[in-house]
Amino acid sequence: MIRLLVADDQRLAREGLRQLLSHEPDIAFLGAARDGAELVEMAGRLRPDVVLTDIRMPGIDGITAIRRLMAGPHCPPVIALTTFDTDAYLFGALEAGAVGFLLKDGDPDLYPAAVRAAHKGHGLIDPQVTRRLVHRYATPGPHAAAPKAPTRPTAAPDAAPAAVPELTARETQVLRLLALGRSNTEIADDLGIAAGTAKIHVSRILTKIGVRTRVQAAIYAYRTGLVEEDEQP
Repeated sequence: MIRLLVADDQRLAREGLRQLLSHEPDIAFLGAARDGAELVEMAGRLRPDVVLTDIRMPGIDGITAIRRLMAGPHCPPVIALTTFDTDAYLFGALEAGAVGFLLKDGDPDLYPAAVRAAHKGHGLIDPQVTRRLVHRYATPGPHAAAPKAPTRPTAAPDAAPAAVPELTARETQVLRLLALGRSNTEIADDLGIAAGTAKIHVSRILTKIGVRTRVQAAIYAYRTGLVEEDEQP
């Protein structure tokens, strides 16, 4: 059973999330916080498996709350919830350590899927967000969330994937597929390896390139030229 804690400053939104997720057979709805401060307090007391939080809240906002959760002894995976077209804080949530992003007006089926993915150590991003997210971070700049990496020439469309010095050839293949949105199972199928082996590769990749989430690893792949911006995630 996945123990879920949510946060949103709007009562109707909190009730909507409860209605949507509490009926899932594998999700236990622990409660709903009204702001970031209450979220951090409730997370420390209830120790949820996954947190789903709005970003724009009064007082302590979602980004600050995510940072505090990441710095605490109990560090649950966090999914950021936002209205993408108006919420510039979305990108700060990635830097803070969010593992997934959902839109308030997105597909409701993505909510339980994102909770399950986060619980398994994966990240799920609403497809409407992915391309704008990649476009923002694929070009180096002050907003970059992934570690800085040496600039490499972009490979021709039919060329082999660019090498990443920090990684083995197999890890480079895994990182490329991860950046294209593949799950561990899909990576394993594509490469003809066991799903457990793919999971180990992903864990090692995160450690080697110095990031905490699959989302940050995907951004790293775009920034190093391993995946081109116009490739379909």
